[in-house]
Amino acid sequence: MRSRRLRYGAALVVCAAAVVWLVAGPLTSNVTYFRTVSEAVALRDEGDDSRFRIMGAVVAGSIREVPEGVTFALTDGGAEARVLLRRTPPDLFGAGVPVVCEGRWKGRRFESDRIMIRHGNEYRPPDVTTTAPPRP
Repeated sequence: MRSRRLRYGAALVVCAAAVVWLVAGPLTSNVTYFRTVSEAVALRDEGDDSRFRIMGAVVAGSIREVPEGVTFALTDGGAEARVLLRRTPPDLFGAGVPVVCEGRWKGRRFESDRIMIRHGNEYRPPDVTTTAPPRP
């Protein structure tokens, strides 16, 4: 009777470990860390090339269009990082705008394929005329 309980207990422990491994494994591999510019620059100097998100404000006068996309500098007030955005930036993109870029370090430059822009939470619909234009 005792050996039977031990076998069931061992089987239960093995099943629980398998469930934890199946659930936790994919979750940890899909985590994208969020870093400030200062933290990201420190990790760049250590040689970390993992994918993460970097947040900062676009430095005025740093935006340049290049064949690969757009380059600009990000700052958090403590450090500055050069960014290559490999796509067309959204309409709200500009100097001084807080952005979050997702990508990884390639040498001394952060290469991003995704950008998110912070904006206000108040929606204002565009002005629309309520009268129809006169017919010819």
